[in-house]
Amino acid sequence: MTPDELLQRIRERVTHPSTVKDLMRVLKLPKSEAPGVRRALKTLVDRGALIETRGRHFGVPELMDLAPGRITVHPNGFAFVKLDRPIDEVTGDIYVAGHNLHDAMHGDRVLVRVEHHGRDGRAEGRIVRILERGASTTVGRFDKDEHGLLFVTPFDKRLLMDVQIPAGDELAAQPGQMVVVEILRWPIHGRPALGRVVEIIGSLDTPGVDTQIIIRKHGIPDRHSEESIAEASRLGVEIDPKDIEGRTDFRGDVVVTIDGETARDFDDAVSVERLANGNYLLKVHIADVAHYVHEGSALDREAAERATSVYFPERAVHMFPEELATGLCSLRPHVDRLVQSAVMEIDARGRVVDATLHDGVIVSRARMTYNEVHAVLEGDQEQREKYRELVPHFERMRELFAILNQRRYRRGSIDFDLPEAKIVLDEEGQIENILVAERNVAHRIIEEFMLVANETVAAFLEAHDVPTLYRIHEAPDLLKVEQFEEFVSTLGYSLAAPMNHVKPRHFQKLVEQLRGKPEERPIATLMLRTMQKARYDTSCLGHFGLAADAYAHFTSPIRRYPDLIVHRTLREYRHGKLTDQLHEERVEELPELARHTSEMERRADEAENELVAWKKVRFMADKVGEEYDGFITGVAPFGMFVQLVEHYVEGLVHISTLADDYYRYLERVHQLRGEHTHRVFRLGDPVRVQVLRVDQERRQVDLGVVEVLDRVRASERHRGARTSRATPKSGARVAKGRPGKRERAIKKAARGRK
Repeated sequence: MTPDELLQRIRERVTHPSTVKDLMRVLKLPKSEAPGVRRALKTLVDRGALIETRGRHFGVPELMDLAPGRITVHPNGFAFVKLDRPIDEVTGDIYVAGHNLHDAMHGDRVLVRVEHHGRDGRAEGRIVRILERGASTTVGRFDKDEHGLLFVTPFDKRLLMDVQIPAGDELAAQPGQMVVVEILRWPIHGRPALGRVVEIIGSLDTPGVDTQIIIRKHGIPDRHSEESIAEASRLGVEIDPKDIEGRTDFRGDVVVTIDGETARDFDDAVSVERLANGNYLLKVHIADVAHYVHEGSALDREAAERATSVYFPERAVHMFPEELATGLCSLRPHVDRLVQSAVMEIDARGRVVDATLHDGVIVSRARMTYNEVHAVLEGDQEQREKYRELVPHFERMRELFAILNQRRYRRGSIDFDLPEAKIVLDEEGQIENILVAERNVAHRIIEEFMLVANETVAAFLEAHDVPTLYRIHEAPDLLKVEQFEEFVSTLGYSLAAPMNHVKPRHFQKLVEQLRGKPEERPIATLMLRTMQKARYDTSCLGHFGLAADAYAHFTSPIRRYPDLIVHRTLREYRHGKLTDQLHEERVEELPELARHTSEMERRADEAENELVAWKKVRFMADKVGEEYDGFITGVAPFGMFVQLVEHYVEGLVHISTLADDYYRYLERVHQLRGEHTHRVFRLGDPVRVQVLRVDQERRQVDLGVVEVLDRVRASERHRGARTSRATPKSGARVAKGRPGKRERAIKKAARGRK
């Protein structure tokens, strides 16, 4: 009996927390199965799917108002628990007040007891158990107090503790240096955390230290083991002729790879043919990583732990060693390479009318870049002459792209297509410039081909009941949709649908209405916040954003572990190796893998975004006093966030700098509204701002609204600093304080404009 089967029987037949003996009796299991039941119970308890009480009784968490999840702590001391799976009558994450954390730290997996339900479905709870610590190490600044006591202050402000370092455990670290500290004792019952320094990273001003800090902070493995590197090296650089036997031979096709200029590993290749019946034959070939990376090997274990490659501005932390990524699993031109292939016949309306999946072998005719293919399709005569034999191939690719893209549009797929920032670094790894990243038709062609391949593979796996990992994107939360609709209606827009029947096409139509308008980016950003986050799951629940019934990641097993799982399970089924026993094993192990890979993906995203944001702050350090155009990307009780148009840098306009009035925060319409001037700052509004301060410690750019600063300066010059005697009204007060404090804020802001 698998753990999931046992859990299902417990849910169906057991009415109260029970001992192992009681469970065996109620479930009518023979005594011979007791060892297996105990193992399954331990697995379920470790996952948080069951609770073991102090009396060795096992119960279902949700029936005890308990739920497992991952905790995110705010620097101000409160926290939220993101549940592993939703529970009835609860919307969103569980709020936990600081006094209910019970020694839980940021990143821990915990059990939370749900204690209060709001009318809107929001819930509050308390932590009752720590299932798993988020990390065993942390990175921070080493220091010494006036009494000579050593300690480390975590770089992550969400870790609400200093770590004491016993004398002799500092590893020769000097005050002010960034270090990695191993936690020997977590804070509990008032006792401080205790640790020892295990690595000295260096000074914050040293090039590359910022990347190392982010890597250590997020616990991203930075080095491959000698065992996995040796495994990759033993594979060599040329395929064994024996490996070609039994594979579909695509070496006679016109196959090319198309990637960015700086790409070193090429894991996908494509070809497009026109059939006699007028349909297109699209072949998407993906490097056959699963052929080389066997389940349980050192390469596989490391890849499973990492789950994804992580891409920073100056370097990448790869899921596999470079020897594999740039060797046998790189589809370099003019050499034989093993692939898994999706061959799809597509009609004039973009429908996949026939599809076959293969173990194949290819030879790429050329390593093309996006810019080269774009130049060919835009009529660049020099490039068209250089790639004369491939020009018809690229033109067929563009024809098929248009057909597939139009099909996705008809079914309601949402395509934001917003400009992205391209970061240019200097030799020391600091930002030299921030430009708009070019995304041409070649990018979109490859993206469209990968999307249809992913859908085709997912549909095949679902149709044949193959246990695997799907990429799912669930419908947005109804409350968030209602709040989004309430806001966009104030700007004259609407989803134009009943809230309980909103479909992807309604968001798609709104995106079209916004295209090219000043409010496009902020509303699109809010729309993304309204959506659920895509994740991996063992159930084929569809992809809301793509308006797809089935979707899986098939196209990049060299940098995403779920893709490798898809390749592996696909081959097991096609080769008749998916026995009942293996099917059962996959059903048992994949749910935990889905959770883990989803978490590792979020970790990678957070790390990448944090480092870029930090580098942007340092980029702005010498720009204090300069003015920029921007637009409001977020509104909160303490102020508003503004993104600069020129540099794609986001800064904070703190409420204290809006010193010309008392501003009230209106949450549902994302506004700050002045009580006397009736001046409104709303999400999406354009504003002219000045850089007042760049805070390296908090990694934050502080901005002031030019219009307000001018008004305050004029008021101070002609009438002196104005103070308000207004009687407080009901509602959120977000700018208040003693007159002296307010005058100082006014003067400080005004001085920044002189």
